[in-house]
Formats: sequence, C-alpha cells, structure tokens
Amino acid sequence: MKFAIALFSAAHAPSSRRALLFAQAALAGGHEIVRLFFYQDGVHNASDAVVTPQDELDLPKQWRNFITEQNLDGVVCIAAALRRGVLNTEEAGRYQRDAVAVSAPWELSGLGQLHDAVQDADRLICFGGA
Repeated sequence: MKFAIALFSAAHAPSSRRALLFAQAALAGGHEIVRLFFYQDGVHNASDAVVTPQDELDLPKQWRNFITEQNLDGVVCIAAALRRGVLNTEEAGRYQRDAVAVSAPWELSGLGQLHDAVQDADRLICFGGA
C-alpha cells in the first residue's frame, strides 16, 4: 500500500512521535511512503532551530535521519513555514532575514505537493491538528 503522511503538530506533541512510528512501521511492513508533508505547526519538525531538552526525544533530528536514511520526500508547507519563521536559505534571502532554520533533506513547497501525494497514494494518513 502507498501512503501519503501529513503532520500538523509541533515536534513536542505526542502525535509527531506517533507519525514517525507509523512511518517507520509502514516501511518495515513493506509499504511505500509517497510523501511526508509537514503543515501548520508540523513545520517545526523540520526546523534546525528547535533545541530539545536532554531528557526528551529529539524528534526533528529523528525525522531528519529517517527521511535521509530512507531517501523519502519530506516537504514543508512554505506558507506555514514562513508564518512561523521556519526559513530555508532562499526564503531567508528573499525576505531579508538572517536566520535559516531548514536545510536538506527538507524541501519548502506549496500545498500542491500534498494534493499530488494524495493522488499518487492509496491512503492519506494525518496526524495532529485541531
């Protein structure tokens, strides 16, 4: 089965951990992940600027490692990211900001990427959000 996964919650939320565990289990079960799409507060999972306390799981780091190791498509909604100050080098330059919080393997892109993933997948699985 082919899954598209959308994550709407911040890195400290339990649903972010559940999303990662689901994605890992899906691949371990022989399924395919078409795309991981990070939207709303979920964009913080892609931020290099998140500092996790030593006694907590570093979910942004775990997501980054998982996406890199599995060669997955990790897309961050550009509008949600800009609104939250989660910028890559290109957007930081465009808006004349010094802080860059998003680097590879993440890609900033629009909601069209989620739509395309849904069209390619058998199921869209969403985690978090209100």
